[in-house]
Amino acid sequence: MKFNIAPLGFSNDPLLRKLILTLSPLFQDIKVFYPLIDVEMAYSLERRQYNSTKILEQVIRNEPSSDAYMMILTELDLFVPVLTHIFGEAQLKGNHSIVSICRLYEEFYTSESNPELLFERAMKEILHELGHNFGLIHCIDWDCVMHVSNAVEEIDIKGRYYCSFCLNELKENSIPIKEFFKW
Repeated sequence: MKFNIAPLGFSNDPLLRKLILTLSPLFQDIKVFYPLIDVEMAYSLERRQYNSTKILEQVIRNEPSSDAYMMILTELDLFVPVLTHIFGEAQLKGNHSIVSICRLYEEFYTSESNPELLFERAMKEILHELGHNFGLIHCIDWDCVMHVSNAVEEIDIKGRYYCSFCLNELKENSIPIKEFFKW
């Protein structure tokens, strides 16, 4: 499987490098792709956030056709109209997804910096959104990365990888994902 990480409004290079290194056993080819889009068209002055769906739509429109999965990684605070905020959004059985680390930084909630916690939260959300790209829906198992997370505490509680049920779904859908991926 091919995988593109697309930093957009993203400045944490050490985190980006660590994510690429950690994800490399899952993908045969990881590339960094810099989308040329105007994110301001997705900004809501009223909410002071960015509409993730509009960003995804613009990237899809402007991206050359590809067989790679495309993960937009941003520090922008994202929303969809029915929720106050989101950590990510993905096309179900599609190639595109977006993850915001804005609310994954511990500094968003406290005055403490915690790079390891940020990395763990980012990995969980990336694997979660990729799960949607692979065709998975939200899982009821709290130990599964596909469990829904509406608050950062729920990200911290949930597991770090797909549960056995979700892994079986991936196998049935011919997604060549490693069963025992450790990070």
